Amino acid sequence: VQLVESGGGLVQPGGSLRLSCAASGFTFSSSAMSWYRQAQGSERELVASIASAGGRTYYVGSVKGRFTISRDNAKNTVYLQMNSLKPEDTAVYYCKAQGYPDWGQGTLVTVSS
Repeated sequence: VQLVESGGGLVQPGGSLRLSCAASGFTFSSSAMSWYRQAQGSERELVASIASAGGRTYYVGSVKGRFTISRDNAKNTVYLQMNSLKPEDTAVYYCKAQGYPDWGQGTLVTVSS
């Protein structure tokens, strides 16, 4: 299993970013996918999940209405659109496939003025 996250960077509060996670080494279209984040000094937390066919999603309360998870099974890629970003969204963001223990290298999102 290989997961490669990208799209992070420095953004001002209120700004937007779109994260991507390119997956390989397993049957992507059969696996639910999730985005996690880990802020410095904190535990890794689940941010959002999406079912294998893309119809059902879950969001942690702090990002509801601001973040949108989506996937393209033809491209083996899962996305996280992040709008109205806040300083507390600053973290390294990781994607993960349900049923597999593997993590990617993550992508750093920094929200600061």
